[in-house]
Amino acid sequence: MITTATKKPARRTPAKSQRRRSRELALQGLYEWLLSGGDVASIDAHIREHDGFDKCDSVHFDALLQGCIAEAAGLDAALARHVDRQTAALSPVEHGVLLIGVYELKHCLDIPYKVAINEAVELAKAFGGTDGHKYVNGVLDKAAGELRPAEVQAMRAARAL
Repeated sequence: MITTATKKPARRTPAKSQRRRSRELALQGLYEWLLSGGDVASIDAHIREHDGFDKCDSVHFDALLQGCIAEAAGLDAALARHVDRQTAALSPVEHGVLLIGVYELKHCLDIPYKVAINEAVELAKAFGGTDGHKYVNGVLDKAAGELRPAEVQAMRAARAL
């Protein structure tokens, strides 16, 4: 008897959103900046030359890259209360991801805090070390409680019902 195996169709990965692409590109720029301390304008120009830049949310990219670099000291201060070592001792990938996450928690109030954390975790999974995403999740969850207390409390209250 001859049987034919049914082949499952290949799963298509969903297309990345424009915002996710902007986060990925901003992370690459922050990584370059954290390693080299280079000129922001040249880093920005370099990132804009990447294939696929036109598929990102360039306004969000600008806000993330420019904002994270301009406010790095303040963002690091917000992170310092929740990390177990100095932010300069973090891997550049996790440091960049945390900068993006805390920037979005602080400034992008149109993005729910859970989404900001989840997007940072996804960045850490894609670009960071093996368990870096767990660290990012824990740090940003604590930071969210401080930066968006009403939103966090409302979510916890809704879960308690």
